[in-house]
Amino acid sequence: MVLPEVPLHRSLLFRLLLTSVVIAVCSVAATAWLAVQTTTRAVTEARGHVLSEDTDILRRLSGFAATHPRWDGVQGIVTELSRTTGRRISLTTTSGVVIADSASRGVRPSTQASAIVDPLHVDTYTSPGAQLGGIDPRAVGPYLLSDADRAHLRGLADKRLACLRSQGLDGDMEETPSGRLMVIGAEEIPWDCADGKLNTPTHSEQTALDELNGLFQSCLGRHDAFLSLPGSERDSYVQGKRIDDKYDEKARNCADEARRRQLGAYVAPVAELYLGDVSRSDPRFDLSTANKIKVIGVTGLILALTIAITSVVAVRLVRPLRVLAAAAQCPADQHIRVPVTTRDETGYLAAAFNEFTARRERLEEQRKAMVSDIAHELRTPLTNIRGWLEVTRDGIVEPDPELIAGLHEEALLLQRVVDDLQDLAAADAGTLKLHRELLSAGALLSHVAAAHGAQAEASGIALLHQAADGVQMEADPVRIRQIVGNLVSNALRHTSAGGTITLTAGQTDDHVLLTVRDTGSGIAPEDLPHIFDRFWRAEKSRSRRTGGSGLGLAIVRHLVTAHGGTVTATSDPGVETVFTLHLPKPRRAERHRA
Repeated sequence: MVLPEVPLHRSLLFRLLLTSVVIAVCSVAATAWLAVQTTTRAVTEARGHVLSEDTDILRRLSGFAATHPRWDGVQGIVTELSRTTGRRISLTTTSGVVIADSASRGVRPSTQASAIVDPLHVDTYTSPGAQLGGIDPRAVGPYLLSDADRAHLRGLADKRLACLRSQGLDGDMEETPSGRLMVIGAEEIPWDCADGKLNTPTHSEQTALDELNGLFQSCLGRHDAFLSLPGSERDSYVQGKRIDDKYDEKARNCADEARRRQLGAYVAPVAELYLGDVSRSDPRFDLSTANKIKVIGVTGLILALTIAITSVVAVRLVRPLRVLAAAAQCPADQHIRVPVTTRDETGYLAAAFNEFTARRERLEEQRKAMVSDIAHELRTPLTNIRGWLEVTRDGIVEPDPELIAGLHEEALLLQRVVDDLQDLAAADAGTLKLHRELLSAGALLSHVAAAHGAQAEASGIALLHQAADGVQMEADPVRIRQIVGNLVSNALRHTSAGGTITLTAGQTDDHVLLTVRDTGSGIAPEDLPHIFDRFWRAEKSRSRRTGGSGLGLAIVRHLVTAHGGTVTATSDPGVETVFTLHLPKPRRAERHRA
């Protein structure tokens, strides 16, 4: 059985590859999506965390600079910030001299400063409480109150709070960086509680304000309109507590400049801040709990999808194989067929199994028929021999030469059947030995014609032979004569008087052709497929009238196959029958040696 070509889209290989590709694509897509989602979230979180840490570092150092005229003692703060944030922190002057560094080495962690630490010029949005002029509120300079002034103001604040609470109002105290106390919380302070003492500048504050006004006035120069303002309004303005659109930009700039000039002596010099990478020696990408859960969930989903797809494909592939395995394990006498449900390799395997089962069934039938045929072939001559021997033993018949000749003929028939069976058994077992020689086809046909010439002449049949010049073959001379002799004997039995049997030999590019052509009764078309079966006869009655054991053509086929050739038969009933042997041509080396 020749299996047809499996279409690519139906082949088992294609489906397995497609399943692998689908699983791989799903895995890659899910992994890529998960990596992008997790990395984006992690980077966003890390960026926000780092930005928050950087802002806190800048705020802490700016606060130190706002409350110290020099950077002495800042190393402890730098070390602490580096330990809590995991950042490399280096603080230098604008000329590059290192002020403090969290690392022992003096090399800066980057080539460009991350920020400028200047409490007089801070970012309004990153420093809570910073004034619009960009001055750190912790830079109070000469406005810092003494302990005595603070105690005095606390007494005034307590008095005001007590007044508010006596009237059922709520309030609280808040201390500014300079130490001044403010009462907050009340929507409006009653007139009997607002004595004005709490908001009155102390002696040190008034001295600082006078100094600030002097700096402010020197900046304004010819702005006479502004100088005509009452002193209290000027004080509020220059402190940055009041900004009015009726004053021009130069007035606001002069107020900021005056405050910076006044505070410059009380704050640390401008410094450059350098921030490096995380200082851990083994940086690791640590996923959050939510990301870990997401990774585990997606991994489980991919695994479940893989198992599901693989299971579906595996079940479809294994089901017909299990059916085949179950059918193969059935008892030998049960010739089971399996359904062919697919048109792929598995389906073709099922079809091949069914064909094999049918062939085995036919072989079993042939085996049973052969046993019966062998018994029949041996029973007839043995019965004849036994019968004549018994009547001879009983004295009924005298053992004359004619009887002895009959018994001898029956014995020869038995010997011929046994020899034929022995030849077939050797061919089936692969133990049939051939002694090849280089033979002339013409000489072979001449020898066979001479051997059967007497029988052909007695039957009134013309036995002719002809061979092309130079036709040679490599064959066992005994077996090749047996092959052609069996075909001639078969032709003699089926050819009537006046008929003709012709032996011919020729060759093609690859084969030597030997033909046996007769003008006998021929073979019916429905019988042609069975003529090489063992013990097969066209006569259904199995009569021996025409002779033969039914093994001759079976032996011909096996011997020709042993020589590496084939035998074919064609017949036109009532006209002619032709048997053709196709034998391989001799090898060039053997021909040269011959």
